[in-house]
Amino acid sequence: TGTSTTREASPSRAVKAMIEALAKGDEVVTAGGLLGKVSKLGETYVSIEAGGNELMVQRTAIVQVLPKGTIK
Repeated sequence: TGTSTTREASPSRAVKAMIEALAKGDEVVTAGGLLGKVSKLGETYVSIEAGGNELMVQRTAIVQVLPKGTIK
């Protein structure tokens, strides 16, 4: 049998940069498919306004920043 190297799953540099660059007002998608606008930023958590509610999610749950104006 051959040997294989196990690579630890970690976010790419691009994903890390996107998460670090989050700003209030950014329109985002979470890993669960939720769309919302960033209303507050914390070290570990981000508050998102979605459907008239404010939700807290982990920064790492943000998978995409959408172009401004995507969410009506």
